[in-house]
Amino acid sequence: MESGQAVTVFGAYGHTGRFVVAELLERGFVPVLSGRDAEKLKELAASHPGLDVRPASVDDPDSLDHALAGAAAVINCAGPFATTAAPVIEAALRAGIPYVDVAAEIEANLDTFTHFSERARAAGTVIVPAMAFYGGFGDLLATAAMGEWTAADEAHIAYGLSGWHPTAGTRAAGAVSRERRGGRRVRYTKGQLEYRQDAPPALEWPFPDPMGPRAVIGEFSMADVVTVPSHLAVPEVRTYMTVEAAGELSAPDTPAPRAVDERGRSGQTFVVDVVVRSGGAERRAVARGRDIYAVTAPLVVEAVDRILTGRTRTVGVASAGEIFDAPDFLRALSPHISFELRR
Repeated sequence: MESGQAVTVFGAYGHTGRFVVAELLERGFVPVLSGRDAEKLKELAASHPGLDVRPASVDDPDSLDHALAGAAAVINCAGPFATTAAPVIEAALRAGIPYVDVAAEIEANLDTFTHFSERARAAGTVIVPAMAFYGGFGDLLATAAMGEWTAADEAHIAYGLSGWHPTAGTRAAGAVSRERRGGRRVRYTKGQLEYRQDAPPALEWPFPDPMGPRAVIGEFSMADVVTVPSHLAVPEVRTYMTVEAAGELSAPDTPAPRAVDERGRSGQTFVVDVVVRSGGAERRAVARGRDIYAVTAPLVVEAVDRILTGRTRTVGVASAGEIFDAPDFLRALSPHISFELRR
């Protein structure tokens, strides 16, 4: 689509932000490069001559207003989102444009739903948090698996990662989340979030090929425990992570992702296996792809494209599965992922 519309990317020079800028350009949008570090913005702009550079800080509303001026939408790629989400959302509301972010922080996403739902709905605008590999992707898969079901007993989202080399942003966001919940872990059970001090369960998950059965950490809660229950009547939402990937994430000496192709993607592969159950019936959605950070770019840019072309189902704060046609959205990502429903 050759839209030519300007889209501000806050945190454009970050690891995920760079993928988002490239995807916007490929889709015919005009990225406006923004973020807190003016020097890093200049370095990024040197690779993309002609793009507008607008440094901005979350504690300077005027700078955010300048960064969003004339833009059709804003994508927030700058974590920790506990710090950045609210100020950038406020700026988007002032500008009257849609806001989308890639937050994987459970608490930050909760804050967005809690504090901005009524205002966004009253303004007739759209705010989509967690439009990323964690949160949005799992929600789309769970929604697609549900089909015509209006409720289910439980939803299970299992992440089969070949490995996980976290970015500095992932580490920083994780530290903020742990601090906010006092070191406790969180799960979604009996229709609410529950905070616990005990160790999470360990079990084996029967991933489909090519991964096969793997040891996982159960109740390895990601943003899906916010996005899925925000619109689906499912009282039990559990997420799982392969043991090897979880170990790399927690190890302090695991290196950052390393590019191995011309698009800057790492060699990491993933299988996301989603199972929803209602009574004795079970439905499944499976997605496969490469590089959880790189795949976030087509996810979030597809979301912006659909918002700006009116292919949405609601206004206000909404997760991906609620605001978009989930199966259609996932099929549109076919250059980047494979997707199948098993019923």
